[in-house]
Amino acid sequence: MKDFILVISLVGAALLITISCSSSKKTQTEVRADVAVVSQTIVPDTFVLPVIPDALVTPDDRARYLSLHFWDRFDFSNRKLIERPDITEQAFVDYINILPYFSKEETDKSLLYTLGKAEADTIFYRYFASLFDKYFYDPNSPYRNEEFYLPILQQLVQSPLLVEEDVSHYAFQLDMALKNRIGQKANDFHYTLDSGLTFSLYELKSEYTLLMFSNPGCPTCEAVMEQLNASKPLNAALALNNSSRTMLTVLTLYPDNDLSEWYSHLPHLPAKWVHAYDKGMEINLKRLYDIKAIPTLYLLDKDKKVILKDSSIEAIESFFSVLQ
Repeated sequence: MKDFILVISLVGAALLITISCSSSKKTQTEVRADVAVVSQTIVPDTFVLPVIPDALVTPDDRARYLSLHFWDRFDFSNRKLIERPDITEQAFVDYINILPYFSKEETDKSLLYTLGKAEADTIFYRYFASLFDKYFYDPNSPYRNEEFYLPILQQLVQSPLLVEEDVSHYAFQLDMALKNRIGQKANDFHYTLDSGLTFSLYELKSEYTLLMFSNPGCPTCEAVMEQLNASKPLNAALALNNSSRTMLTVLTLYPDNDLSEWYSHLPHLPAKWVHAYDKGMEINLKRLYDIKAIPTLYLLDKDKKVILKDSSIEAIESFFSVLQ
């Protein structure tokens, strides 16, 4: 938040400098008129932040203005800027960095404003759609956020500016993003233990369930398992399990069908966890979960409502640290 306020402050400082340098020969009304003109001026081959009106004095008001006018001085008709990631993509990353500081309503409004600005040019529109895809949906993006991506997807699937192939691509993403959203009940599925017994997710009685989709022999999966297995917050939660109460169940699920490899890795998996496989490949065939990459982590409550979706280890540890 300090960094964000600093950005707003610097923008405000730039505005004050502009006004003070001009005010010696102009009236206040003339200066404000000049500021209004500057804020609408398109600057080619670079990125310039909007000029925030001096009438907006609180950090919240200045931040909201920035979110809704971030792209006002960017030339969406200049396709050469697509080939300048140091300008365009960097500005995009700077923009999405400010979004977490707003309410969902404000964020959605800002995102749709941004996509609307890109409609000035078909090629730019498709490029910005790809940036939203890259940063909000790609499993390797540190900015991935399906809740931010949803209003964008809902517009993209209706856009006449996209070719049919792109519309189908975004329609699939929209379908998957709408599944197992935070606050909603996770899709039920059946899992089978090494004993051959099969149960459903909804049958699992646990105050919290950490669901981990993983593959045997996957180096990233092994690294994540080691980190989770050594996690103090998770082990503290697991220590609360007893005959009358299950505080936390860690359920690893193998969603593929090479069972020989899965069985060979079982002895190396954490003993306090529950390890299972999807016997009928139900999850993949019915597309019950959006497993963009392996491993994928979900945290569910006792009613199997999603608390964290496609989560990081840090977010999971933070959740259990607060509980203790």
